[in-house]
Amino acid sequence: MKRERRCKIVATLGPASSSEEMIGRLFDAGADVFRINMSHTPHEEAKRLHGAIRAVEADRGRPIGILADLQGPKLRVGKIDGGSVELDNGQTFKLDQNAKPGDRKRVHLPHPEIFAAVEPGHILLLDDGKIRLEVRECTAKTITTTVIFGGVLSDRKGVSLPDTVIPVSAMTPKDRNDLEYVAQLGVDWIALSFVQRPDDVSEGRKLTRGRAAIMVKVEKPSALKWLDEILELSDGIMVARGDLGVELPLEQVPGRQKQMIRAARRAGKPVVVATQMLESMIHSPVPTRAEVSDVATAVFEGADAVMLSAESAVGDFPDGAIATMDRIAKEVERDPFYPGIIHAQRTDPEPTSADAISAAARTVAETLNLAAIVCYTGSGATGMRAARERPQRQVIALTPNPATGRRLALVWGLHCVLTADAQDLDDMVDRACRIAFQEGFASSGQRIIISAGVPLGTPGATNMLRIAFVGGHSDGV
Repeated sequence: MKRERRCKIVATLGPASSSEEMIGRLFDAGADVFRINMSHTPHEEAKRLHGAIRAVEADRGRPIGILADLQGPKLRVGKIDGGSVELDNGQTFKLDQNAKPGDRKRVHLPHPEIFAAVEPGHILLLDDGKIRLEVRECTAKTITTTVIFGGVLSDRKGVSLPDTVIPVSAMTPKDRNDLEYVAQLGVDWIALSFVQRPDDVSEGRKLTRGRAAIMVKVEKPSALKWLDEILELSDGIMVARGDLGVELPLEQVPGRQKQMIRAARRAGKPVVVATQMLESMIHSPVPTRAEVSDVATAVFEGADAVMLSAESAVGDFPDGAIATMDRIAKEVERDPFYPGIIHAQRTDPEPTSADAISAAARTVAETLNLAAIVCYTGSGATGMRAARERPQRQVIALTPNPATGRRLALVWGLHCVLTADAQDLDDMVDRACRIAFQEGFASSGQRIIISAGVPLGTPGATNMLRIAFVGGHSDGV
């Protein structure tokens, strides 16, 4: 099964999409990667979902990626007498370490690390930003604020601190336990939440020990300040617009999204755009025009993947939402402006032989109007380099490693095929031509270009290009 688009689709699983039958329908509708949200998924359910996805993968004969999304720390206020209280603009309101139920004047904040980090002038956001407080004074046990935007504050509502770097790990004991479980289970990507600084990524990578790729959810303003360093340490990033839109002024989010997509493309790492992409389709069979435009913008920017959350997890039309996303992406990629926009954002290759070979493969394929680019990739690095070029021709990534094929299912434009390592150069050419033909990307008599490393099977040694006729001879480059 080949996709008629380059941008990939991530579908979140939930009550509306937890059966093997529905997972199969989501894949057929266009889902390339499935997200398991560990905030709402017990271990036994994660194991069952993993097995169902792998059963669909075996039935369809295509590598399918699995992304396990860790919950991260949840900062919340304590209980309130009567369950809720009304805060007025301009009033004084305190947050303290007294565990008694709160009232109109104060509430318990059971996070001593916040008291150590917050400063006068910092902003505190309660209940997803609906209530806005400005810090006037702070001590080791009390934060005194002025209410900028009031409203009803209920028990256990969340707290966000856009101006404050909190001295707390991005991983709670639950996250560590979940990470170890899903890594042993065999998921392909692990998403880290609440990342504030590069050290948070290093901690996640150390715990993962190479068993899965690391995706950083960029949802804190402090992470944006360290974006290049975070990209260097991670395997990919997610533009987590939900939490980012709470902690940043909403009007800044579109620009930040473009910044992150372009930074990830420069680094050659996949970037996923997430949150509220087709939100109205939770209960409606059709999206709004604004949502269609939002998805199209991400595709035009060259994002590796777009993600559905509640739309596929709890929505009334999970497979319909995926099919809609699929149609939007395909239509954008057929647009006559699309190649020019993608090309304008392309960056120069890194000064390595592997990057130079990947750039040359794209140039040769487009100049000679070849049918496809075929790259042999064991670790996935060569496939990622080929995708970084955003070529107009289809890229077929051949790998003997199922884990590599599954991780690359998230990456822009890569059609991954599992195949044994080539025995020699002739076998390499024959195998590439045969697969390009069988997968429907090249017809007999058309030419393809093949990139590989010599000696064959050497990781990271991409150093050769060869042009080959499908059903004919080849020319070395």
